[in-house]
Amino acid sequence: MYYIIANKLHLKGNSVKKLNEVGSVFEHAGCPYEFLYTDHARHATELAREISSRGEENSIIAMGGDGTLHEILNGVEDFSKTALGIIPFGTGNDFAEAAGIPSDVKEAAEIIAFRDPSKVDFIQLSSGLRSLNAVGMGIDVDVLRRAYSGKNNKKSKYFRAFIKTLFKFKSCDFTVKYNGETERHYGLIAALGNGKQIGGGIKLFPEAQIDDGYMDMIVVDYISRPKLISALLKLMRGKVNSVKEAKVLRVKEASIISESEEFYIEAEGELYKNMQIEAEIVTDKLKFYL
Repeated sequence: MYYIIANKLHLKGNSVKKLNEVGSVFEHAGCPYEFLYTDHARHATELAREISSRGEENSIIAMGGDGTLHEILNGVEDFSKTALGIIPFGTGNDFAEAAGIPSDVKEAAEIIAFRDPSKVDFIQLSSGLRSLNAVGMGIDVDVLRRAYSGKNNKKSKYFRAFIKTLFKFKSCDFTVKYNGETERHYGLIAALGNGKQIGGGIKLFPEAQIDDGYMDMIVVDYISRPKLISALLKLMRGKVNSVKEAKVLRVKEASIISESEEFYIEAEGELYKNMQIEAEIVTDKLKFYL
């Protein structure tokens, strides 16, 4: 059975037409399917938990963005009988890009209806939180907190928040542990990536692969404000090696520990308060339609 989870609040105007396009693909393929709609935060997690605990073979599809997919991943109870997929339909579709999923909903649905899933990695935190694309702390969190603080629901809110952050962000203290090493930093950002990009196209992990058994870790130390815009533009284009303050590593386990009493981390654009990043890569467990 294919369960397609979509955000009820996004079903307006042309969106209904796209739902019909997706439904016609599954009907043509002879695949049984059902649309399920979320109406509150973490609802997709609840739905995925209930579906995946039935003991039946199923596929749970996020018809949305990275946030919807993130919620679904964190609800899966039985990976042996559950496959995940995504039909890009959200503000940010970073993991879809890494997985090679086209933006056209019909083409994305055809991948799911006519292909078998493959194994991909995901990031597991000691807190129990799972991240499919990336998890981190620093300037990315600051941008998201500013974007979410207002009532504007348009994509432009992220750009406006980014501009404000350029002038107001202060570097933060954190400790990084990896491969037996411990380092203290006062920096811009520290993050772990399974996918290649965050924030709707910022290519922070240009060499990352979603099935290689590693996380790509980036740590960017303090950059003076006059040099900040130039450095960020390089990071956004994936030119991480040209930023001298940036360190890039491939790891199987790593920790990014904040030194602040109150802090936030982000995973796929979802914010979590006072949750330290103690992570490992999980392989050969999650089935995903590529």
